[in-house]
Amino acid sequence: MKLDSAGLEILGGGECLDLLASVPIGRIVFTDRALPAVQPVNFCLLDGNIVIRTAPGSKLAAAARNTVVAFEADDFDATFRTGWSVTAVGHARAVCDPEEIARLSALPLTPWVPGTRDHFIVVAPEQISGRRLNG
Repeated sequence: MKLDSAGLEILGGGECLDLLASVPIGRIVFTDRALPAVQPVNFCLLDGNIVIRTAPGSKLAAAARNTVVAFEADDFDATFRTGWSVTAVGHARAVCDPEEIARLSALPLTPWVPGTRDHFIVVAPEQISGRRLNG
């Protein structure tokens, strides 16, 4: 087990993807009017890519078109002081191809908020890292 300078376990890329796949909520970090913005989103993984479903006219939909974004998800147990955090950085793209939209629409990615959410953003991680706290 490899540890970082703070004593946290360093996770490999495959384990990072497995952990991301184990939780339904993450946070996407994007630029909004030249400032960093963070938004919680529900998501799914497909072929190692992060898939987010949003409204076509949303701030996220506009900001995450062919831009570099960060994505983070985690899970912690405050009682036992254990948990993990995974961060991915990569290019986000809006999905426009009707066949790909149909494929992504079949994913178990149901919006948590009311309204139409038929716009998909796919983030292809180019860097992924994670840490685990073992208490």
